[in-house]
This record gives sequence, C-alpha cells and structure tokens, in this order.
Amino acid sequence: MLALVDFDGWKLDQLKAVSPQLRLVLRSRIIQNDLRPMTRLSEPELAKEYGVSRQPVREAFITLMNEGLLEVRPQRGTFVRRIDFEAVLNARFVREAVEADIVRKLATTGDSDLVKDLRTQLELQKNVPEGSPERFIELDERFHMTLARAAGVAKVWDNLEVIKSQMDRVRFITFEEFPISKLIDQHEKIVDFIEQMAVSRAEDAMRSHLREILNSLPRVQELYPDYFENSRDISSEI
Repeated sequence: MLALVDFDGWKLDQLKAVSPQLRLVLRSRIIQNDLRPMTRLSEPELAKEYGVSRQPVREAFITLMNEGLLEVRPQRGTFVRRIDFEAVLNARFVREAVEADIVRKLATTGDSDLVKDLRTQLELQKNVPEGSPERFIELDERFHMTLARAAGVAKVWDNLEVIKSQMDRVRFITFEEFPISKLIDQHEKIVDFIEQMAVSRAEDAMRSHLREILNSLPRVQELYPDYFENSRDISSEI
C-alpha cells in the first residue's frame, strides 16, 4: 500500500531508528501536498520540530533526494522538488503494464473469495465521506494491492511505490479532478470481469482505469504550472 502516515501530530518512536521515520513522515507531507513544490526545508527547524539531532534529518533528506522528491540548490538550500511530469507518465505506463497482466491472471481463475473481498472493499469506497481524499486513496491502494497479492506479485507492487511517488502527488493535488463515483465504477467493472472470467475485458478495464490520469493532466498543468518540471503536450496520448 501507499506508505503514508497521518503526519498531523506525528510522534517519533525513540526506540526505533529515527531517520526512516522522518523519511516516511516527510514523504507523506510531500505526496499529500502539505509541503508544496519549491518549499524550502530547513534541517535545524525540522530537527527542532521533531525533537531530534540534525543527522537523522540529513539522512532522510538524502533518501528523499534519491527518490526525486527533494533537491539541493547550491547556496540556497534544500527544496521540495517540482513534480517530474515525465516520471508521472512513466509510472502510469509501468503500472498499466504490470496491472493489466495481474488482472489477466486473476480473470483466468475467477476466485470467488477474492471477488467477495473486493466487493467488500468497494462498499467501503462508496462510504468514504466527501472531501476525504486520504481515506479514498488509502482504500484505492488497498484495492490494487489486493489484486497484486492475489496474483502472487506483492513484491512487484512494493517496488512500484517509489516509481509512482510523482503520480501519487498528482492524485492528491487534483483529487477533485478524479470523481470518486467514476473511479469506483471502474473498480466494479474490473471485479465483474474477474468474476466472469472475461480475461480480455478485465485487462481492458484496468488499462482504461489507469489511463484516467491522462485525461486530467492537461487541466492539472493549466491550474498548477509552477508545480511541474519536464512538462509537455500529451493530447496525442489520450
């Protein structure tokens, strides 16, 4: 699942390694747009905020820089990196390739226990309160992770987490561009086709679902031009 935390009021567990905890909370704040693109981050201020020395903050910074979420500007400091537009497109492409194969595999079996679990999850998705993107995205991640586990490729899904971090930032920034009802309908179609063992239709439904972000990206670029780097026209790809 998407490794996010409720960063509001986050307390560090002093019995565990501090740096990975800081990395997780800062990553969550960046992905959920609490720390917006080009926000300057201060090692001393964050160390004070979380009650730690500067060393674990520096270590968390290095990890997040390697993930493409932070950047160092000489003589200026450390900043939240703009969303890499090309990375968003690449992540979507990889997800489509992986998850299309996942549902193809699952639709060959029509596992009734899996279908029952997925339908229970769909009901939870339908009951998400309006204006709760964190909760819906959490359930959306659970849905896709359940498919990966059922197909026996949970580790592959784990490897996608870093790859799709830029894509996840877009999802939070523009949550209103992704109507929940439409996404749930797409999930239901995927489950229906798995249950019916309609292999090709299940694959097509997943591909269509994961291409939804392409429909919103042009509008996202228009609304938040300063949030992106490496932007380009994708109208021919939609």
